[in-house]
Amino acid sequence: MKREELTETLEDAGLSPYQADAYVTVLELGSAPVTRVAEASGVPDPRIYDVLRDLESAGYIETYEQESLYARANSLDAIIEDLESRANRFATATEEIERRWNEPSVEQSTVSIVTRFETVIKNADEFIREAESQVNVSLGVDDFERLRGALREATERGVRVNLSIHAPEGTEMDLPDPEELSDVCSEARHRQLPSPFAAIVDRTKTCFAPHAGSTNEYGVLVDDRTHSYVFYWYFLTTQWDTWEPIYSSIDDEPPIEYVDIRYCVRDVAPLLRDGATVRVRIEGADTETGKDRVVEGQIADLIVTGPKDAAHAEVIASYGGQVAIVVDTDDGLVEVGGWGAMVEAVEAHQITVVAVDSPPSPEQ
Repeated sequence: MKREELTETLEDAGLSPYQADAYVTVLELGSAPVTRVAEASGVPDPRIYDVLRDLESAGYIETYEQESLYARANSLDAIIEDLESRANRFATATEEIERRWNEPSVEQSTVSIVTRFETVIKNADEFIREAESQVNVSLGVDDFERLRGALREATERGVRVNLSIHAPEGTEMDLPDPEELSDVCSEARHRQLPSPFAAIVDRTKTCFAPHAGSTNEYGVLVDDRTHSYVFYWYFLTTQWDTWEPIYSSIDDEPPIEYVDIRYCVRDVAPLLRDGATVRVRIEGADTETGKDRVVEGQIADLIVTGPKDAAHAEVIASYGGQVAIVVDTDDGLVEVGGWGAMVEAVEAHQITVVAVDSPPSPEQ
């Protein structure tokens, strides 16, 4: 290494330019008078004593009297240890930068890939504890125990919690009983097949990890409405809709609350076909302004596009096209859509069927 490169490296290690120059000079001269060090280095004469004093305080050199003031390099052990320590810190910092680049936090990235399931569970617990309106979770019995506290907190706040528990038939895993489930969810279903872990919170945040039999352990963390919508459909069609409830706190009589417009339309459609009058209160957001908006009135019509007879289907997967409710309000007709509504006037976040009035009998 050339002299100039050595001094630059010492500067990178924390020495000032004058200190680095003086120290390299002392190394080259061995023991030498201070005046000789000043002549051989680029340090100005008025500064040499202060520079050498600082180097001595840092342990790089020592000075002594011999007719005049001399300087010589100190034991190299302490200097080498210090430089190696600095080098290790730089190496550690480099590894940490690479780790943070490859595994950014949810706050820094819309979609993150993580390498440990513990990270997925930790984020799911945090998201659920902060939930405001709805939580959809698919998990195994062991993971249920780990998230029980967060699920209970959300349920106590009035958050709609849909819980899909997978415990394959023939295993020794015991499902929670209805009394346990009443504290932690609005409704629970039992999926009798091994499944990935998934938690979709408030239409925006998602935590996902493959099931235990997957070849690679990894997880996906999402903080984005569009990506979460994909996971939500996965949850509905594979983890929820096709499995029987094992617990439900949802009442069949008004007021009945829905967080998904498809379930509301599915339940309301046969009532309207029979001539019933259905009144609703819908809390959501104006699709143009994004501001909160409440719609109240009587259902005038249902809009369901897609496969033939989709409006008569029982399986939610059949409602893959546009699904909307037309509400007759005091201010006129208002079209209300579901999650991600664009062509409707309002995106529904919660729909409450306030009343259902059956049609008068022919005798009346």
